[in-house]
Amino acid sequence: MSDSLKNIGVKVEHTPAPSAKGGQEKQVIELYESRKKVYPRSVKGIFNNWRIAFVLLTQLVYFATPWLNWNGRQAVLFDLVNRKFYLFGLTIWPQDFVYLAAFLMCAAFGLFTWTTVAGRLWCGYSCPQTVYTEIMLWIEQWVEGDRNKRMKLDQQPMSFNKLRIKTTKHALMIAFSLVTGFTLVGYFTPMHDLVAALPTFSYGPWETFWIFFYAGFTYLLAGVMREQVCKYMCPYARFQSVMFDADTLVISYDEKRGEARGARKKGVDPKTLGLGDCVNCSICVQVCPVGIDIRNGLQYECIGCAACIDACDEVMDKMGYPRGLIRYTTENAMEGKYTESQIKNRLLRPRVVLYSLVLVAIVAAATTSLAMRKPFKVDVIRDRASLVRETDEGWLENGYSLKIINTSEQTRRYRISVTGLPGIKLEMDKPEVEVKATENETVGVRVQADPQYATKGSHEIHFRIETVEETPVVVEEKSSFIGE
Repeated sequence: MSDSLKNIGVKVEHTPAPSAKGGQEKQVIELYESRKKVYPRSVKGIFNNWRIAFVLLTQLVYFATPWLNWNGRQAVLFDLVNRKFYLFGLTIWPQDFVYLAAFLMCAAFGLFTWTTVAGRLWCGYSCPQTVYTEIMLWIEQWVEGDRNKRMKLDQQPMSFNKLRIKTTKHALMIAFSLVTGFTLVGYFTPMHDLVAALPTFSYGPWETFWIFFYAGFTYLLAGVMREQVCKYMCPYARFQSVMFDADTLVISYDEKRGEARGARKKGVDPKTLGLGDCVNCSICVQVCPVGIDIRNGLQYECIGCAACIDACDEVMDKMGYPRGLIRYTTENAMEGKYTESQIKNRLLRPRVVLYSLVLVAIVAAATTSLAMRKPFKVDVIRDRASLVRETDEGWLENGYSLKIINTSEQTRRYRISVTGLPGIKLEMDKPEVEVKATENETVGVRVQADPQYATKGSHEIHFRIETVEETPVVVEEKSSFIGE
């Protein structure tokens, strides 16, 4: 019972049968494994260089994007107040939120495809939790020192020096977290307005809330909880196995080559000692940011960062052994069903092809729809306060409000006409309507029809809105005319 419940829930107490001494012994079962703080060791190598590159790249994009300008405005701005999303030259309106759904589907199937091919590379290199945890570790290593120094510092009793070091570390982490929160709000409120209001901190309640909310969770998740988020909170870690198969490229320990483990002197042939190539140095465990031992096989906690590969390769180089005791490979390749040079030939298997086809179809459909999207939209709302009235000439009249949304990056002029009934006429204050770039204008119009054609009931009519330019763009919207 204790083994099966070790990592599940709460503390349970029960009283077993009387012991041989005649009394009863109370047994306590810990259903949650107590946390042991992980002190990741620094490592050098090709995969570590890739991690550093992705951390710098993602943060450069995140922090720099709100400062970019496009046509006199912020290039990327999610203007919730005016219900407009600006993405460089593209303006997304509420009517365009189908593109948001397409983007989310692309992200999902892209993740599924990549996971099926190469495991959790997203987690190891680009996931915000991984990126921010890596930055927090850099701060910790810079302030407290290497792994051994950090462990010794935590074991020391509290002193002024320890308090100073810990305070400095957490102050820097909080400062970085506040910058991330401030930058996040800069995607929803123009960054220049945020900076201008910073000296007096004259922000609205929502801006203030989100700065501190995002900063607080950045500090909590990346600075305090760290690997606990990946192990217990991240849903992706739980369902990733659904996308894995025996041909998925994952980080693996070559048990046949490495066992039996044991220490030995450099230059000694391990076979003479009955040992494998693993020297049992445990450096692969020390560098792991989630504190697992990859030699125990693939585990759901593994985020695929490959720090253990860099560490093991460094040890193999020192011992004069071939690299690759821990490496990226597949289960079938490890079992000898094909050589590792043939791994790339297993990429085009049914699961990968299916995910890829769905991804390509969604991307193609969304791209085609965007390319064919007209530079303006029209919403027609019939005046329901006065359904129908009779004019002085004896014609029937309905009132409408036409909302013209200019989605382009330039000011445009529009002409409006109506069809659907014989002799139908359109009355409006101005013959043309001007709408500024990425703005909208609501125009009131009156439609008049001859009573002999506009009989009692509803009649279908069509508003035609066209741009005033050499090659006009036309949008038609259906509505109804109410007769007597």
